[in-house]
Amino acid sequence: MDIRVGRNYRLGKKINSGSFGEIYHGTNVLTKGPVAVKLESRKTNFPQLVFESKVYRILKGGVGIPNVHWSGKEGDYNVMVMDLLGPSLEDLFSYCGRRFSLKTVLILADHMISRVEYMHSRNLLHRDIKPDNFVMGNSKRTHLVHIIDFGLAKKYRHHKTHKHIEYGTDRNLTGTARYASINAHAGVEQSRRDDMESLGYVFLYFLRGSLPWQGLSAKTKEDKYKLIWKKKETTTVAELCEGFPDAFAKYLTYCREMSFNQQPDYGHLKRLFRDVFFEQGFKMDFAYDWTTSQTHENKSTSTRENQAVRRRESNLKRGATIGDLTPSLQVPDRVTSKEAAVREFYSRSRKSSMRRSSSRDAPVITQRSRRSLIPPRNHSTSGSHHTQLQTNRHMQLPRRVTTALNTRASSTNPRSGQQNGRHQLQPNRSTATTKRRQNAKDSNALRPIDELKKR
Repeated sequence: MDIRVGRNYRLGKKINSGSFGEIYHGTNVLTKGPVAVKLESRKTNFPQLVFESKVYRILKGGVGIPNVHWSGKEGDYNVMVMDLLGPSLEDLFSYCGRRFSLKTVLILADHMISRVEYMHSRNLLHRDIKPDNFVMGNSKRTHLVHIIDFGLAKKYRHHKTHKHIEYGTDRNLTGTARYASINAHAGVEQSRRDDMESLGYVFLYFLRGSLPWQGLSAKTKEDKYKLIWKKKETTTVAELCEGFPDAFAKYLTYCREMSFNQQPDYGHLKRLFRDVFFEQGFKMDFAYDWTTSQTHENKSTSTRENQAVRRRESNLKRGATIGDLTPSLQVPDRVTSKEAAVREFYSRSRKSSMRRSSSRDAPVITQRSRRSLIPPRNHSTSGSHHTQLQTNRHMQLPRRVTTALNTRASSTNPRSGQQNGRHQLQPNRSTATTKRRQNAKDSNALRPIDELKKR
């Protein structure tokens, strides 16, 4: 069944679902390009998609901001069509064994601070900073971190006067409790400092593998939020950042000491992590943990396959029959559907990049090189044919060029019976003249019938 939204976007399989609605894989029927289609019931108590599409329009053009292709209403749903991106950082975190290396965290920190800085420059707060809301790019931008899900975003100052919102208390907790700031737990109106503090908790979550306030149990959500709040307040920055570079402790201390309407020094915060990056001798090659682990996995797989082939060949040499050789099955580790999707996504991206690089590296054939590829004169027709086949198979010329070369190289001199090497790149004039005369005779023969049809 062909289901379309916005007239030009066909719905595919479901990607994700939750309290916000559902996300589907889609296709632009005009460009055949992939898109993501976000659906939200219009009967929901707290609709967010219409507001979120407005936020995307405000942020349009920023680095790491997905493009919205269409938004509107279809039946009982609010719909938003946007760029189809790669896996989230939470999915990649699980894929890498629920821990990132220091190098990966430092690169991600630079990207994520820049995304939040751009949002703040457009007078907006995110208010739901978490790994699920940062995703990697698709196609040529697989190295670029994107920020998504602005359903809880809020303006913190007027876009013309830049007047900051007023300080307030007794606010409900907005966002995800695990990464929420201490002030957000206390019911204080959120500002830029709260987004930055939440980023700090995400960085430590990636480094540590978990946060001290995870796994707490309570009877109600409110009680659990209070336990998380209390654990955050009693856990010192030194305890939280123990075993890691001082930059993380300095970052978190800076964010907690900021005033309500203070503008963060984004450059200073990014320099903290960049200094550690270069002190450790890392290279900015965007070699994330999930890309390097995938490379090692491919190498180990190919090594195992080569070893299996060599074992089978050696067994055959010793006299065993093919039927006696039972290949050993490699039982893969159990992976989740998200991990399998991550594997498929990055293997597909590598294949497409390899195709692009191979097409760029294709040799350019000039007129002189074409002549050098023509086989030499040979009195034997079979030998000439063999040479042409070798040229076609190894040089892999375009089909049009190969056909022309074979035709012209195999043309023979009617007087001597040898190949005509003098005019190998010239068409056979006698053959062309004969074809023109034959076509003229055919057209003359059909002319009376055409005239009768006209009458």
